[in-house]
Amino acid sequence: MFWEKKQIESKHVAQSTTESELSIEALKKSFDQMDDAEFVEIDISDIRKIHLVYIRTLIDQEKLDESIIKPVTNCSKPSIQDCIVNSSIIHIPIFIEAKKQLFSGSVLLFDSSQNLWLSVPLKNSLGRAIETSETETILFGAKDSFSEQVEQNITLIRRRLPIHELKAEKFIVGSMSETNVVLMYIEGLTNPDFVSTVKEKISGINFDLFFDSSQVAAFMEEHQHSIFPQFQQTDRPDVVAYSLGLGKITLLVDNTPFALVAPITFFHLFQSPEDYINRWVVASFLRIIRYVSFVLSITLIPFYVALTTHHYQMIPLQTLMVLVDSRSKLPFTPFWEAFIMLIFIEIIREASLRMPTKTGQTLGVIGGIVVGQAAVEAGFASNVLIVMVGISTIASFLIPNYLMTKANSLMQMMLLVFSSLFGLIGIALGIIAILAHLNSLSSIKQPYFSPVSPFFRKDWIDLFIRGPLVKMLERPEHLKPLKLKRYKTRR
Repeated sequence: MFWEKKQIESKHVAQSTTESELSIEALKKSFDQMDDAEFVEIDISDIRKIHLVYIRTLIDQEKLDESIIKPVTNCSKPSIQDCIVNSSIIHIPIFIEAKKQLFSGSVLLFDSSQNLWLSVPLKNSLGRAIETSETETILFGAKDSFSEQVEQNITLIRRRLPIHELKAEKFIVGSMSETNVVLMYIEGLTNPDFVSTVKEKISGINFDLFFDSSQVAAFMEEHQHSIFPQFQQTDRPDVVAYSLGLGKITLLVDNTPFALVAPITFFHLFQSPEDYINRWVVASFLRIIRYVSFVLSITLIPFYVALTTHHYQMIPLQTLMVLVDSRSKLPFTPFWEAFIMLIFIEIIREASLRMPTKTGQTLGVIGGIVVGQAAVEAGFASNVLIVMVGISTIASFLIPNYLMTKANSLMQMMLLVFSSLFGLIGIALGIIAILAHLNSLSSIKQPYFSPVSPFFRKDWIDLFIRGPLVKMLERPEHLKPLKLKRYKTRR
């Protein structure tokens, strides 16, 4: 037993030594069975050799030849560092740091004559070109959008906010993915409580893999079971820049084009970048249309079910005769008729999103027409319900935020159940429950239903309407900015 214990201890010591001491043998052992790990030996002279270690798939191999291999091969200077064409060379003292540098896209150089380890960054900048946003399309305004490169995304924001007060702090989340998360805010404008809250939440994340900003948001939200997003996801740099200018914070996550903006309110999800481009009267009209469409999309079909199930005496006689004639041969109750049609609409909607772009739109249009017409002719749905479903579905598309659109479908289903059980009273109870839930939510500890509750009178100029820009001289009070005024005081 004593011999076995000593053997285990010796193995542990050997393993810790291997992990702490940096050597070619230790790296080869660590990167065993990795096909893309390269170990290159360059003979400069009879007594001097240079070893290169890199991961082939993570570096730019053209730059490797130009900035390292050719200069090192022809190097005649005492220090190999003086021959390399790169200004970002750093010394690597320990094994763990060497592994981090390799996986970040660097090349390790070992000069055997000087026993010196160097790291040269040659990261392969894979990425797509800047394209137009597909989730937040507008007719006027900027056409660029974020990409999966976090450094490029920071550039797009700094071009719009060329001020030194714009801070960018980097964090790493995910024990396996080691995903870079950049916190951006304007120092002297953004409330420090927002910044400290976000830093605290990021530091408390304990998970292994992060590949999307929504996964980061899931660990930072204060109400995990709510259907309403507490972070706004956007891939538009102009939206992020405008939000930073109001006093919000932004999180950029590497390998995803969607940034996180907070704190937000329920009403921010109905605002579009085009609101601040159109004339204020037009923008106000369009914003009111969005709110009306939202209410219609969640209440129209439940209202139809409530009337036809519990309150048919409230329907005018001529309209009632049309409904009776339309529903006389249907085998389902109004609830099941509406429920089945809504499920069909959701199936068509999801299928059109998953199909290729050119066929997806055709599938949505033709599928809706064919299914609706076939359902009426087969006697599974009434003409009136098909009209209602069409109006509510089209109305739901006016909501600018995609996550809010999904929450909209769930609210519609909930009100549908309530209306079938309790009629109009059920719809009223459901709306009260939704409002109470919204009033209980928060985004990084800020009220989700402000500026309605708590009430901020001045902020209503950019709530249900968008007031004239020349009148919006103060930032929203509910964001608690350190600088409330949006203009410089003249002497």
